[in-house]
Amino acid sequence: MKNLIARFVRDEQGQDLIEYALLGSFVSLAAYAGATYLGDKYNTWFTSVGTAVNTAATSTKLGGS
Repeated sequence: MKNLIARFVRDEQGQDLIEYALLGSFVSLAAYAGATYLGDKYNTWFTSVGTAVNTAATSTKLGGS
């Protein structure tokens, strides 16, 4: 029984898999957070550009009459 426990403690085959799974999880979370942050910033920028274009279009006569 003592040999079995000692062999189990020394066995490192599953350690690599767990490390890769944790690394993949952290990379996925970072990508998600970055995409969310950039998406919010792009949304704000497009909204401000759209507002500026709309204001310019309604303050001047477009269409030539």
